Amino acid sequence: MLDEAEALPLVLGRFPPGYRSIVVDNGSTDGSASIAASLGATVVAEPIRGFGAACFAGLAAADDDVVCFMDCDGSLDPADLPLVADLVATGRADLAVGERIAVPTAWPVHARLANRVLAREVRRRTGLTLRDLGPMRAGRRTDLLALGISDRRFGWPLEMVLRAAHAGWRVIGVPVPYRPRTGRSKVSGSVRGTLRAVRDMSRVLA
Repeated sequence: MLDEAEALPLVLGRFPPGYRSIVVDNGSTDGSASIAASLGATVVAEPIRGFGAACFAGLAAADDDVVCFMDCDGSLDPADLPLVADLVATGRADLAVGERIAVPTAWPVHARLANRVLAREVRRRTGLTLRDLGPMRAGRRTDLLALGISDRRFGWPLEMVLRAAHAGWRVIGVPVPYRPRTGRSKVSGSVRGTLRAVRDMSRVLA
């Protein structure tokens, strides 16, 4: 999370029974860390800015067999985590990726188009049938660590999928609802943020 004080109560209040929330604070200045802790989350501080840096910090802090990732901005509902986690827990997938089904106002056109192009390139290179590189996903902790994902910016989710495909993992996409985020977007809500993410992912593809 980065300055998600407004979204935290709703997000952390909707975790399914049996799930433990680990929130990685990536430099918030709005009190997000204190709010998350007060709501029962394990808070991990990651001062190095970057989506991948935050995801890796959370992965390193987890100790459960199956781990999930998701944004903390209210665009994804934690109640939907079993959609990805159960595929891994039951052995039907090694990596489950939530393919976003967005309401019209949730996903700006520029971000939607950029994601479509990247997903098409992933399908071409790997043979996977993914139509989205969504941020809600699940896998086994030890296996994810063994993948050796090196990107610490916005290329992290793409590199995870590419390395998983190269390793012969069963990668399955499953539809998940995607809603307008709470508060100001730092990435896909702006053209500049989307271009930054595309730049990082293009570097991973290269």
